[in-house]
Amino acid sequence: MVAHRTSSLVFEAQPNQAPVLHVFGGPHVTLGARRLEVPEGSKRLLVFVALHRGRVERRHAAGTLWPIGDDGRAAGNLRSALWRLRGAGIDLLAADKWSLALCDEVVVDVHVVSSWAGRLIDGTASDADLAVSPWWVDALDLLPGWYDDWALVERERMRQRVLHALEALSRRLVSAVRCAEAVEAAMLAVSAEPLRESAQRALIEAHLAEGNWVEGWRVYQAYRDLLRRELDVEPSTDLVALLHAARHDRSVRSQELHLQAVPS
Repeated sequence: MVAHRTSSLVFEAQPNQAPVLHVFGGPHVTLGARRLEVPEGSKRLLVFVALHRGRVERRHAAGTLWPIGDDGRAAGNLRSALWRLRGAGIDLLAADKWSLALCDEVVVDVHVVSSWAGRLIDGTASDADLAVSPWWVDALDLLPGWYDDWALVERERMRQRVLHALEALSRRLVSAVRCAEAVEAAMLAVSAEPLRESAQRALIEAHLAEGNWVEGWRVYQAYRDLLRRELDVEPSTDLVALLHAARHDRSVRSQELHLQAVPS
């Protein structure tokens, strides 16, 4: 089920039925309508090489993935992992005597999502990038249950990238007057990291853009209480100023409407 969440985004980037490596909810591989399961003993090698986005020295890969034992044993484990991949019909790695790399035609869902996030962060996102997608949840928890140091680093890197992207997405949706979707994107960032003030700010801004000052105030109060309880600190003065400014603007508009309604 998880693989289907990312399918629409991945297949848009997939040229001519190229093989797709699904890391979210996997790993597994699809070739058109066919799904190929990655052998258990080869999963870490395939994902490790894919996430490096370039050539990896065989010795480095072997030593990282099989640190227990001598170099000869680690090299043997790497050869076995490659043999299992080929036996399963998954010939996605270009290997020579010294290095490994993912074949150029392979599409990786993590790379597609990372590129999407990059476009939002640097302000080059297209209208298609603003679509609400259920795969956001998966992108915030890459390789759950994998505790290798390299996997933990990649998980946190992707998590931070997607959180920044969701905040940027929320603001882009506000600018496009799609406030309900903006609230949804910001709420996902908040649910992933409730103590993250930039996510809370994006959510408050989305509520305020929709004219829901009370909703924005409730979000602020809940965040303030969480900070006090968890860290014994207060929200930043900038966040407080945002709400005060919104309340002032609301009051001014109400007075203007009242004056317009008073007969001259």
